[in-house]
Amino acid sequence: MLLLIRHGRTAANVDGILAGRLPGVTLDEVGRETASCLRERLGGITIAQVVTSPLERTRETTQLIFDSAIPVAVEDRIVECDYGDWSGRALKELVLEDLWSVVQKQPDEMIFPGGEAMLDMSIRAAAAVREWDEKLSAEFGKNVVWAAVSHGDVIKAICADALGLPLAKFQKILIDPASVSVIHYGENGSSVAKLNDTGEGWIAALNKAIDEPTLGGQSGKGQK
Repeated sequence: MLLLIRHGRTAANVDGILAGRLPGVTLDEVGRETASCLRERLGGITIAQVVTSPLERTRETTQLIFDSAIPVAVEDRIVECDYGDWSGRALKELVLEDLWSVVQKQPDEMIFPGGEAMLDMSIRAAAAVREWDEKLSAEFGKNVVWAAVSHGDVIKAICADALGLPLAKFQKILIDPASVSVIHYGENGSSVAKLNDTGEGWIAALNKAIDEPTLGGQSGKGQK
C-alpha cells in the first residue's frame, strides 16, 4: 500500500508562483505545521520505506513527518515536472499564454517551452512507484505500507494512472499540500482507497471557494 504525500505549503504556493524545480523553495510556517500534524496522524502506522523527490520542499516534508529509523531513498523519477521557461513565473501571467488552454484541456499534449512533456512526467512517475511497490512487496510481503513524498502534478498523474484515467483527464483530480492519497497495487490491478486526505482540514475548506486546477496542483492558499 502506497501513501502518496504532497509536500507542505510553500510561499510560492501562496503567492501563485510556479516553483517547478527552482532551488531554495522551502516550507512556510503553515507547511511545517501541517507536516508535523501529519506525522502525528501517521504515527500508528508501520512504514517500511519512504521515497522522496530530491527537491528541498519534499525532503524537508519527509524529515518532518518520518522517524529517522525509517529508511529514506531519493527517487529522481518523482521529482516535479520540468516547467522549463515557465518556472518561477506567476500563474496570473501564465494564464494569458496560448499554451495555458493546452495545460488545462489537453495536458497529455503539453510540452513546456524549454522543459518536459507532461506525458513524459506521468510515465516516469507512475513507473517509479509501481517498481518500488513491486520491490517492497517482494521484500516485506503484499501488505507492506510505504510512502512517497512528491508534488501536486506528479501525484495527480500517479493517481490518474492508478484509476485508469488518461492523463488528459488528470486535471479533474485535486491534490492539496500535506495531503495523503492511498493506492493499492495488486495482481488484479490498482485501486485508490483515499484521495487528497487533509485530515479535519477538508471540512473547513468546504466553506471556501475551490481554485481552478492549475499547474503544480492546487495553490494551497486555503490552508490555515
